[in-house]
Amino acid sequence: MAEAHQAVGFQFTVRPDGVDFKLSQEVIKNIYLSGVTAWKKKAIQFKNGVLAGVYPASPSSWLIVVIAMMSSLYIHIDLSMGMMDTIKENLPYRDCMSVQTRAVLSAILFATGLWLFLIYLLRYTLKALLSYHGWIFESHGKMSTSTKVWLCLVKMFSGRRPLLYSFQASLPRLPVPSVDDTIHRYLESVRPLLDNEQYNKMELLASDFKENKAAQLQRCLILKSWWATNYVSDWWEEYIYLRGRSPIMVNSNFYIMDLLYVTPTHRQAARAGNVVHAMLQYRRKLERGELAPLRALGTVPMCSTQMERMFNTTRIPGIETDFVQHLTDRKHLVVFHKGRFFQVWLYTGGRHLLPSELETQFQRILNDTSEPQPGELKLAALTAGYRYIQTKNTLKKQARIKYFSQGINKVSLDAIESAAFFLTLDDEPQGYDPAKTNSLDSYAKSLLHGKCYDRWFDKSFTLISYPNGKMGVNVEHSWADAPIVGHMWEYILATDCFHLGYTEEGHCKGDVNKNLPHPTRLQWQIPNECQNVIETSYLSAKQIADDVDFHGYLFAEFGKGLIKKCRTSPDAFIQLALQLAQFRDQHVFCLTYESSMTRMFRDGRTETVRSCTSEAVAFVRAMEDAGATNAQRLALFRKAAEKHQNMYRLAMTGSGIDRHLFCLYIVSKYLGVDSPFLTKVLSEPWKLSTSQTPQQQLNLVDINKFPKYVCGGGGFGPVADDGYGVSYIIVGENLITFHISSKFSSPDTVRQKKRALHTIDPTLPVFISCSDCSFSV
Repeated sequence: MAEAHQAVGFQFTVRPDGVDFKLSQEVIKNIYLSGVTAWKKKAIQFKNGVLAGVYPASPSSWLIVVIAMMSSLYIHIDLSMGMMDTIKENLPYRDCMSVQTRAVLSAILFATGLWLFLIYLLRYTLKALLSYHGWIFESHGKMSTSTKVWLCLVKMFSGRRPLLYSFQASLPRLPVPSVDDTIHRYLESVRPLLDNEQYNKMELLASDFKENKAAQLQRCLILKSWWATNYVSDWWEEYIYLRGRSPIMVNSNFYIMDLLYVTPTHRQAARAGNVVHAMLQYRRKLERGELAPLRALGTVPMCSTQMERMFNTTRIPGIETDFVQHLTDRKHLVVFHKGRFFQVWLYTGGRHLLPSELETQFQRILNDTSEPQPGELKLAALTAGYRYIQTKNTLKKQARIKYFSQGINKVSLDAIESAAFFLTLDDEPQGYDPAKTNSLDSYAKSLLHGKCYDRWFDKSFTLISYPNGKMGVNVEHSWADAPIVGHMWEYILATDCFHLGYTEEGHCKGDVNKNLPHPTRLQWQIPNECQNVIETSYLSAKQIADDVDFHGYLFAEFGKGLIKKCRTSPDAFIQLALQLAQFRDQHVFCLTYESSMTRMFRDGRTETVRSCTSEAVAFVRAMEDAGATNAQRLALFRKAAEKHQNMYRLAMTGSGIDRHLFCLYIVSKYLGVDSPFLTKVLSEPWKLSTSQTPQQQLNLVDINKFPKYVCGGGGFGPVADDGYGVSYIIVGENLITFHISSKFSSPDTVRQKKRALHTIDPTLPVFISCSDCSFSV
């Protein structure tokens, strides 16, 4: 009752001689400080909103234009070419104003209009400059004169000290490729995967589509591209993510690991305290728009839209589709520990809790020995199982409506879904241990699915803290892609290790405040019928989790440094190695997915690079041909690498294949147009799904100076039941990390597990000889 008593700002007692008021000065002080902080936050957001709204100009430039126009009144030079006189003669209530007042007012109005015109002129000039992508297609290390001039112009029109969202209005829209180009590239991509008969059938389907149905669908898509800021992203989020009814655990969510070689402290509560405090700092910068926008070449801005929903966001399940709920200014988080849910307030006295205060709160939870309430232990399994299936999981949706739409269950569920994010204080240590062969495998599975009931998979992300001080993140995929979370995670790790730090005993720095209200247990009343639904969801999720096989590998023989010395793209190099590994494992080639970003465009997300090209197939066959010489192999390797790089560049610049065909398919469904070609394309399985997670987006840590402070990257589950998921991270100059997933239930990927994993291993005995170096893939 002590916490409840402190929460009362005042009390009064009615007595015969009057009313006796008792004020709690501490609570009144906290209320006052919270109000001051809220108004200060609104003022900063308003100021930064104005700065971003008028960018690349500034509010002070308006004053300069006004002064220039006012000066023209006194030097008798009409810079407005008569427009100020026209405004002066048409002012309302001009008869009530003096001549001088009308002149000044007309000058201010004209100056404001001119200033706004110049802002839009600068923006559209910058947008036109950013629509040029020729620089991407130039050879690495070589820059043409036209590109140098272009870069100078972009820098000149980009202004100074941009905020996070300053460039949003200047980013170009994602262009709609021509149908002819897309179909040509598609047929080229499937040629190495089909025999002559299959390819001829596909050509006929493509030709029929192009001649009879494509024009109508393309016109609708072009119309949407004129109206919407991005013709792909909203449909991609809805139909690929939110309308999916299969479990998002493993199938959609992904994970990111902690530092590989360094654990700043082995105290679980202390590490969680520092990391949560760093996240609050990041969130404050994000909400105020004070983070610097990411820019390619240090100049070309990237879209920042995805970052808006990083915090205070939950995916809410529905019957036919889910929706993403994003709230503002959430002041608490929910912590899960040993089957109990706790609500922890993140503010006191109008400020964030300090790391030492957060450590105290988390330690109180760790010390709590209370038991879970009936049905509470596996409650989060409802977010791990199937979203909704009419013939199987009807009870699950009914359970949410019947048991969580009112009373204390609704209050507790709202607390979780409205929290800034979700934190799990795990009870089993994880992390990379060189002495243990499968430590990365276990770590990856823990982050991806855990026990199936100890992560809230619907939250934008679940922060996971382990007893040995290691951390990790499980991320819901619909709201953003991996580089967005990677940006945040780099900031968190750098702030934790190099700015906040720890005491010699491993505790958070700062005084310990023991007067904070204790974390609050969330209360539940879960009847047996609902517990049965929870158990059903848990069992279906556990079946999926038990079927996932993971292998993590740190390749340190060489890295980006040596690959670049051989004048080869590191990404192309790895993709060709994966093609060779896939062929040696499966003895056939397969449709390969590599994710590429399109964030140089407004609201851009991703595009697919189809890595299994005819050139890649020729290289792999040469590697398997004992009669081929190293010179022949090298020539084919160079050709395949260049082809891959060109495909990647096309995808980045809006000329990919799959997003265009996907949108044409969606339009065809809206119009009721049946297209065998689009149906065939959209049903093709991606047996090898790959992705590169970018590192050093912020460059907050010099990994040459601190080589041990590198992140292990992240990964995802297999996309196809009989395929592989491969995430790789190029870390610094001398390390590449691989996260490989497959399913135990597939005889193709588990037939000879040890051999299969070795085949995927990038230490395959592939010898490539260059003029200045030699190395093994």
